[in-house]
Amino acid sequence: MAYAKLGRTSSQRKALFRDLATDLIINERIETTEAKAKELRSIVEKMITLGKRGDLHARRQAAAFIRREVADEESNQDAIQKLFSDIATRYEERQGGYTRILKIGPRRGDGAPMVIIELV
Repeated sequence: MAYAKLGRTSSQRKALFRDLATDLIINERIETTEAKAKELRSIVEKMITLGKRGDLHARRQAAAFIRREVADEESNQDAIQKLFSDIATRYEERQGGYTRILKIGPRRGDGAPMVIIELV
């Protein structure tokens, strides 16, 4: 199998990764479990690649996955606009590898391995 099920149905998994991808684009750094971060990495890298393409079709494909949340109160910019204007231009010369995963140890309650996933 090419992906982790994470003990969820497919619709729950899709909703989880939509939320995590949107939060990572807005905050550029989130703390989550290692299994979720490893799956999230491929999704976010595909979204950044769409942002680098920058055409209307790529914008619509990204908008179909990324949630409409306000990224910046001052400029009234949402997550999709931030992806295409800020993040995609930052990685214009880079050929992949847009995220970094840093291990931070086990979670206190259940001992799940926690990581910080961030944009490089």
